[in-house]
Amino acid sequence: MSKSLKRVRAALEAAGLPIDIREVGQARTAQEAADSVGCHIDQIAKSIIFRAETSGDAVLFLTAGGNRVDAAKASNCAAEPLGKADAGLIRAQTGFAIGGVAPLGHLNPIRAWLDPRLLEFDTVWAAAGTPRHLFPMDPKILPNLANAQVSDFKT
Repeated sequence: MSKSLKRVRAALEAAGLPIDIREVGQARTAQEAADSVGCHIDQIAKSIIFRAETSGDAVLFLTAGGNRVDAAKASNCAAEPLGKADAGLIRAQTGFAIGGVAPLGHLNPIRAWLDPRLLEFDTVWAAAGTPRHLFPMDPKILPNLANAQVSDFKT
């Protein structure tokens, strides 16, 4: 089991959540992830990471799988200009590779925002630390779990 997957498992356990991590094959896109677990694309909690230009830190936007993040709205949420985060920054801040960024279990704290569309479902699915693993959860606990502010940042 990868270190990333172990971190997510430990974070779920520490939060008192059921551990139902599923290996799904390749799920690098929200559509692939939705197809692999048989859910609507918007039930995938997609992790989009930007680089905060002032601080240089990574910032996380958890959005419904079918939505796109509007860079200007995201910058307003972060209260600073945002740019593209490279794989090195994402790995250093979160401990995860692109395609496997979970909403919890990060190596370092990260500022985060949550798409309100995710709260419309009974269950959402998120990456469990790798592009091949997903876990289901009640989205109503996601803002607290991810320390995320609910905000409208989609296009």
